[in-house]
Amino acid sequence: FCLMAISGKAAAFHLPPLPTVGDIIKLFRLKAQKQLSQNFLLDLRLTDKIVRQAGDLKNAYVCEVGPGPGGITRSILNAGVEQLLLVEKDARFIPGLQMLSEAAPGKVRIVHGDILTYKMEKAFPKHLKKHWEDEPPDIHIIGNLPFSVSTPLIIKWLENVSKKDGPFLYGRTQMTLTFQKEVAERLIANPGGKQRSRLSIMSQHLCTVENCFVIPGQAFVPKPEVDVAVVHFTPLVQPKIEQPFQLVEKVVQSVFQFRRKYCYRGIEILFPESGRLKRTEQLMMTANVDPTLRPYQLSMAQFRNLCNTYRKMCDEDPGLFMYNYREELRQKSRNSGESTSQPEHTEEENQL
Repeated sequence: FCLMAISGKAAAFHLPPLPTVGDIIKLFRLKAQKQLSQNFLLDLRLTDKIVRQAGDLKNAYVCEVGPGPGGITRSILNAGVEQLLLVEKDARFIPGLQMLSEAAPGKVRIVHGDILTYKMEKAFPKHLKKHWEDEPPDIHIIGNLPFSVSTPLIIKWLENVSKKDGPFLYGRTQMTLTFQKEVAERLIANPGGKQRSRLSIMSQHLCTVENCFVIPGQAFVPKPEVDVAVVHFTPLVQPKIEQPFQLVEKVVQSVFQFRRKYCYRGIEILFPESGRLKRTEQLMMTANVDPTLRPYQLSMAQFRNLCNTYRKMCDEDPGLFMYNYREELRQKSRNSGESTSQPEHTEEENQL
């Protein structure tokens, strides 16, 4: 990573007059790249509104993900933050961000790098650390995320929440992020809702998830084909399912593998073919889950029971967790020389 910083101290201030975000785009001949799913937000009233969802940022430490031409960046700086870390992958945006950095001496650090691989464990001063049971630390993550990175990134951060590492080494760091409206609906979907999905369980069992407001597509340049929602995450003191992230993910992923079928169909693929029916029945009965419910109808408590029961079965049979249904299918296919049908996928599972 290439790290740039402007040193010096500054009192509370508003940014001095600067070229508008639109002017910056023209000045540096910036163009949103479709293959990177980039969309610029130029309306400062909307960027201010996004930043307000994060809460009171006075003297806070903020990491902005993918600042691009710096619209949200200006709103964050005007909120009176103590320090702002900008992580930007696209080198074309760095000169414009340096202009903002020079206008806010001592407040801005620019990292030219990929947020998916950037190590956030050392991003903030140690004195900001809070115990997990305490109020969240004065650290916030904010970002207008490209659609292509939003889902893998939130899954990565949810795993960090589960392990209390990465940006959550400092405590229950809050996140305010943009997603396609449909993805945001999955994040907050309740049992029985048509958007209820793997993403709903993985996020809600670890965080309080709030869908703050929707930004119409025409507010962005270029205009995406979908609307965008701003979502706020606060990690829970106690996760709803107290099992390792990989185990919860495996159970939830298996259940939603056959989204339109009875939930026992997904549970079956947790077990090798020999003894599959018996062990599926054992898990469903012990977890007290009706096998004829559809995956999207299951409550968080039912997923918790399924995960806890599966964990006990894995403890009794140490090789069970390593079992891979797809690998068994491939092996059978190779042995028989025939093609084997694969489980159906929803669009979400393909994304994840």
